[in-house]
Order: sequence, then C-alpha cells, then structure tokens
Amino acid sequence: MSAEPIMEPVRPQADPIDLLIALEKAASPMPIRAEFVEGTGYVPPQPEHRHNAGAVKLIVQFHLAGLDLAGVNDGFRVPHPDGRTMALVVPDFYVCRRTPTELDESYRRAHRGWYPIDMIALVGEVTSTNHETDTGPKFRTYAAAGVPVYVLINRHSKTAHCYTDPVLPGDDPTEAYYKTDEKVSLGDPLPLPAPYPTLDTAPFRGD
Repeated sequence: MSAEPIMEPVRPQADPIDLLIALEKAASPMPIRAEFVEGTGYVPPQPEHRHNAGAVKLIVQFHLAGLDLAGVNDGFRVPHPDGRTMALVVPDFYVCRRTPTELDESYRRAHRGWYPIDMIALVGEVTSTNHETDTGPKFRTYAAAGVPVYVLINRHSKTAHCYTDPVLPGDDPTEAYYKTDEKVSLGDPLPLPAPYPTLDTAPFRGD
C-alpha cells in the first residue's frame, strides 16, 4: 500500500458505510479498515513497526493501571444530530466506558460493523504520514462527538498531547475543538486526568 492515505469524498445522499466497504475491497489483498471523516473516506497508510509497537506499549500502560477496557481495532460511528453518519473512525487505541452491551451489539449489526462512539471514554492516535488527519479532521470529530479525552502522539511535531474539555460552539462539527491541551515533548511523561495513568512516551523518543 502507498505510504500516503487514499481519500475519496462521499457523494451527497450516499451511505458512508457503503463507500468504506468499496474502498476496503479496492485495497485488497492488503488488510485495512477505511475511515470516514468530514465528508471524506480515507484508506489510511499502512503503519510501520515503530508506530504499532509504540501504540501497543501505551495500551499496556492502561491495562497495568487496571483499565481493562483499553483496546484497539474496533470501529466507531459518530452520528449527526439528524441521524446521518458524521464519521466512522478506527482509533489507534481507546478506553471504553463499558463492555459492549446487547444494545451496543445490536447497534453494531445495524451499522454493519461500527459501534456507537459514546462507548469511548478516551481515544488515542499515533501519527503516521497522514498526521494532518489526526491533528485536524479527527481532532475536530472527536471533540464534536464529546469524547472527553483525546491523546495524540504527534511524531511529526515530536510532541504528545492530552486534549480535554471538548467544545462544540455551534451546529457545525468542523468548529469543534478541545479547550485544554496538556503538551509534552516525546519521551517525557504525559499527565492524563484521573483515573488514567501518566503515560510514558519514551517508546516514541527519537521518532
């Protein structure tokens, strides 16, 4: 797969889930999970070893702190207030509020593989070559969805961020943002709000 993400704007009135299914089929035989953010379908670049190894080490830190609902690979749907799909995201890591309930599983079946975003208490991304997606569209999308904590490992700027206090100032989700940004250099400890641990970002030192 190309090192650059493949992007495809969704047609008006089209179902974003259908778009992503088509993108995933087009990318075969490479296993991928496409995403839909701010009206565009993305086939993300295939992450390299340091990206994946660093993300796993962060997830282990959550588990060691007793947060057993930290995970990877699940996809989540962000709805518009009118019921349309606003975004379909597959975070690099996350901490859920709950184990999926029967209602959550029914939602996933109805939306063909996507859980409700309100399951997420903390979401995290580790940038690859498509760092603009994590720092722009995904930043705004997670804030618009009201995800309380967004952890961003920005290997492009060599900084780690803990974003909190999401704000949606109007009806336009592209205006959403996080009011608070706890920022450190990669390699330094990143404080997170309770009940989360302070994250050791040393696995990304030198990126």
